[in-house]
Amino acid sequence: MSANPAMPPSPKKILCFGYGNPGRGDDALGPELINYIETQELKNVECICDMQLQVEDITELTGREKIIFIDADMSCEAPFQYSQISARKDCSYTSHAMTPEALLYAYWKTYGKEAPPAYMLRIRGYQFELGESLSTAAEVNLGEVRKLLRIWGSDMNSLFINNKIKD
Repeated sequence: MSANPAMPPSPKKILCFGYGNPGRGDDALGPELINYIETQELKNVECICDMQLQVEDITELTGREKIIFIDADMSCEAPFQYSQISARKDCSYTSHAMTPEALLYAYWKTYGKEAPPAYMLRIRGYQFELGESLSTAAEVNLGEVRKLLRIWGSDMNSLFINNKIKD
């Protein structure tokens, strides 16, 4: 049976949303991981990459089973941290760049229901100056995340369980 051409395709179950400025050193960790995930052609995984989150991005969250935000972080433990997040109103909703929690809050306010379960993958970065490339330490941390993705292959659901990445 063929799909109805009048119906838009269903979104893929898992959305990996990486963000960061590739021109600011380790801030490129989110986009770099998204580039890698896209090369793996993972089943049921859609990737989006942008420099920052914006309120318009709530439309991308609709119809998903899981959302994974991926960003560089200079305060998390190396090589990375993974945790579930929830909607939270913060001051970022008035700026041009939102936190993932504020984006989930905007989803709730717009659609009147909770957003799909959301998680945050923070990859430890060290230098974020304009014009710098990835630091050696950040590349090592990115390599640790890539290694897990290679180990678990196309089954992203089994990779991210119990609010942390299985190792």
